[in-house]
Amino acid sequence: MLHKTRGIVFRFTKYAESSIIVTIFTEHFGLQTYIVNSARSKTGKGKIALYQPLTLLELVVYHKENANILRIKEVKCFHPYQTLTSDFKKSTIALFLNEVINRAVKEQSHTQELGQFLFHAFIALDQLQRNVENFHLLFLIQLSRHLGFGAHQPEEILTPFFADDVEEKILQQLLAANFDFAIPMNQVQRRNLLDVLLRFYATHVDNFGELKSLSVVKEIINNK
Repeated sequence: MLHKTRGIVFRFTKYAESSIIVTIFTEHFGLQTYIVNSARSKTGKGKIALYQPLTLLELVVYHKENANILRIKEVKCFHPYQTLTSDFKKSTIALFLNEVINRAVKEQSHTQELGQFLFHAFIALDQLQRNVENFHLLFLIQLSRHLGFGAHQPEEILTPFFADDVEEKILQQLLAANFDFAIPMNQVQRRNLLDVLLRFYATHVDNFGELKSLSVVKEIINNK
């Protein structure tokens, strides 16, 4: 049966000579896997560009419960990024956050709310003109709430981890802030709070593991 839904691309892998297998978090069905034929062929007319990680899509899909791989009938991008792919700091943060959501987002019961959060978050990152360096911290806090283990008080995150009094106050601000809110902190504080948040994730997400992009994002966000 055909359904309209919006989605965000998590990842794709090459399949056969010119096709791909793409994983998309859809607003209506959660994580779904689709096969896209000829996406990498010369006659694909740039089709592969639509399936780059974090692309925001409007879809018409064939859906069948418990099917492993499905097909897409129609697809178009509903928010072409203006700065996310060209701004080096933003693209590095996006790369890091894409790795986080690929590790942390599993099958969800509240797919519409999580989907809307992801759409809003990456559009916000694309449109931000300042205060980009703290975006990943705010994203991690807000995503955790959609995943069911989010905190509202610093001690919920810090126990049993350590942060000094100043970092605890900064964390309190982060817990209440929107994406565009300016929260002053230095490089060491930003790095320490990121480590605390990732340990927080590791205690709640099975097989969260070590993130390959962590060292890169730390270097970029610290060069403010």
